[in-house]
Amino acid sequence: MKTRLRQVEAGPDCPICGDTGWSPTGDEGRVSRCKCFLNARASRLLEAARIPPRYLNCEIATYKVDGNSTLSAARMAAEKFIERYPLDKTGLLFEGSIGIGKTHLAVATIKELIRRKGIPCLFYEYRELLKSIQNSYNSDVKTTELALLQPVFDTEVLLLDELGAIKPTDWVWDTVSFILNTRYNDNRTTLVTTNLSNEPALGAGPRSVMRADTLGDRIGERMRSRLHEMCRIVRMEGQDFRQRYRSAR
Repeated sequence: MKTRLRQVEAGPDCPICGDTGWSPTGDEGRVSRCKCFLNARASRLLEAARIPPRYLNCEIATYKVDGNSTLSAARMAAEKFIERYPLDKTGLLFEGSIGIGKTHLAVATIKELIRRKGIPCLFYEYRELLKSIQNSYNSDVKTTELALLQPVFDTEVLLLDELGAIKPTDWVWDTVSFILNTRYNDNRTTLVTTNLSNEPALGAGPRSVMRADTLGDRIGERMRSRLHEMCRIVRMEGQDFRQRYRSAR
């Protein structure tokens, strides 16, 4: 009984809305969502976004450009995207070599979408996603390909990290096409990072043996073209920050 009395006497957690989730706007009879409700919703969305622990501290404010004009332009593109969404739902494709902060900036972008605008977002690493889909074909695994892909199709904003990171097969091409075409047809926004150059596929032959694979080689030229419809290209150049850090030690 004493415990129940103390709970009643404690009062609401939020002094502004009295835990109703609504607060007065100042206009007579009008209310808006209380900050406590928005903060709680953002926390739930961040937990559901599947952001790996390694990237939980990635923020726009902590992204270092160190005087690099391409990195500065990339950060500005991310900030503009956040500001304009959802009036402009065109995604972003962060392209560049390893270690220049593509994933940092992309994760920071979806975190800000969640916090500022309450937009549901999901993070998927490309290789992990494909491996999970392949594992679903195992009869011992109690899930299905569709069950794995449905959140990828349905989330309002998808971050697909390291697109093209594995060698292509017909199955890989078909799966990438299925994902990108479904999101394109449903007019859903997709953010992409890739370490590959955003160049067309050159096909088989002696000339292609001596060069590094391009994004066109890994996902097919048709899907590379589709990405150009879905995303603005954000080219990032610079030295691997991990190498810079090791050199400075």
